[in-house]
Amino acid sequence: MSETDLAPVEGATELDDVADQLDEDDRLKPEFVRAVLDAVEAGDNDAARALVEPLHPADIADLFELAPHEDRGPLAKALTDLLDADVFAEMNDYVREDLIDSLEPQEVADIASELDTDDAVAIIEDMEPADQREVLRALDPDDRAAIEEALSYPEESAGRLMQRELIAVPEHWTVGDAIDYLRSQDELTTDFWEIFVVDPGHKPIGTCSLSWILRAPRTVAIADVMKREQTLIPVDMDQEEVALRFQKYALISAAVVDLTGRLVGMITVDDVVHIIQEEAGEDTLRLAGAGDGDINEPIAMTVRTRLMWLLINLPTAMLAAWVVSLFDAEIAKFAVLSALMGIVSGMGGNAGTQTLAVVVRAIATNQLTDSNTGRMIWREFSIAVSNGAALGVLIGIGTYFIFGRGDLATVFGLAILINNMVAGLAGVFVPVTLDRFRIDPAISSSVFVTMFTDCMGFFSFLGLAFLWGLGR
Repeated sequence: MSETDLAPVEGATELDDVADQLDEDDRLKPEFVRAVLDAVEAGDNDAARALVEPLHPADIADLFELAPHEDRGPLAKALTDLLDADVFAEMNDYVREDLIDSLEPQEVADIASELDTDDAVAIIEDMEPADQREVLRALDPDDRAAIEEALSYPEESAGRLMQRELIAVPEHWTVGDAIDYLRSQDELTTDFWEIFVVDPGHKPIGTCSLSWILRAPRTVAIADVMKREQTLIPVDMDQEEVALRFQKYALISAAVVDLTGRLVGMITVDDVVHIIQEEAGEDTLRLAGAGDGDINEPIAMTVRTRLMWLLINLPTAMLAAWVVSLFDAEIAKFAVLSALMGIVSGMGGNAGTQTLAVVVRAIATNQLTDSNTGRMIWREFSIAVSNGAALGVLIGIGTYFIFGRGDLATVFGLAILINNMVAGLAGVFVPVTLDRFRIDPAISSSVFVTMFTDCMGFFSFLGLAFLWGLGR
């Protein structure tokens, strides 16, 4: 065996050190986080930097998210030289805002100048207007112009999401011309997978992947190897629609065009992955009225969001209570009704939530359109009838064995069936109607569906009990 075989692989020790700080799910171990914070608290910044330096930027960002709020400032001062643009790009929004607030405008400008435009905008857009102006004044004129243009577009639009750094070449070039250009320019973006081909008006007419460029002879014209079919993203398109296009057409990157059709930027799949995760979680949390659902969100903001949602739910609960009050005489005569009526409304609420989740997802992913809405309504109604009938029979049998009354079992089973049918219809009609009126169904649907299932659950059960004469 040669000496080369026995020599340690360069960087292996550093990789081992990093591996020791992560658990089986690639998360920082609590004891490592504690060790770093203890070193900072003891004033031993060199020890803290030595522990953190081998980490990936994403892991350093996680370290700040795991640290308590009051420890993040001292931690940032101890690790100043490690807080580069890549770390800020990976950091949670709320944690990043905390750190940005503690930095001087010139320091923020230095970080923003190292980032792609989309990441720089993400850092600057949430700052106070006065702080924004100071940071922008500290930037180079070219960077300032690009970021100011991005900030002029609506929030959560393609214009905010896109990066200006891209490769665009004219269609009359050859493959050799493109390769020479890529090799001779030092200031080109380093992360790209496609070259955009533009006409004299700088309008995109096709794309050429790097693999085609590398494999084609130098003398071949770019126009002969480029793909003319492409998905163009309007600069004002909502980021959720952008994500749907990437998902539908399996895109790696896409050109962004302004209102005149000129190429102004590109969006890459790594940005879209964050959007898909963000939008999916956002819709789920909105259904529950839980705000952003971020554990780093300030407590006051979370309390305000959740309290507002609970106050919106209060009138629907009062309406359900009013329905119950209509049958107080029957409940007084036959007390078991009060114990069972909550089951009817609860089962209907669960069924409505199931349908609602499916429909909201179908709307969000553009699966539900005008052409298949009727089919979706019939499908969910059929499911509701089938489930309601099955539950009604089972609950009716169980009620008969427990209470020994066939009339109570029949009323209970029929009420379950009726409320499941109402839940199925409400779970479809409510989000579809809200969507027609341009109201986000993820925000408001659950309030109305719950209102329908509660009111109809109580009304159907107590109304049938009254008609059946259970209280007599």
